[in-house]
Amino acid sequence: VQLQASGGGLVQAGDSLRLSCAASGRTFSLYGRGWFRQAPGKEREFVAAINWSAGSTYYADSVKDRFTISRDNAKNTVYLQMNSLKPEDTAVYYCAARPSPSSRRGDYDYWGQGTLVTVSS
Repeated sequence: VQLQASGGGLVQAGDSLRLSCAASGRTFSLYGRGWFRQAPGKEREFVAAINWSAGSTYYADSVKDRFTISRDNAKNTVYLQMNSLKPEDTAVYYCAARPSPSSRRGDYDYWGQGTLVTVSS
């Protein structure tokens, strides 16, 4: 299984950005897809997760109502639409996969390489 995250960049506060995570390999049983982020000097934290089959979504309180996780079955890709970005959203964003959604990073079996999001004030 390979996860390829992309879409990061440098934006200003209030801007939007969409991250993508394309999966390949034996992903048919990996119904839990998540996004985590890690800011400099901090631990990796949960951002959002989606149940691949049911479409149910889960969010950290810090991003609820600003971020939206979605999936494209045909492309085997998960997206993270980030609106109203704040400087505190600056981090390396990672996508991850496991059999069912979880907010705990230790539960995930597969990880992408990360994509850097920098939000300037």
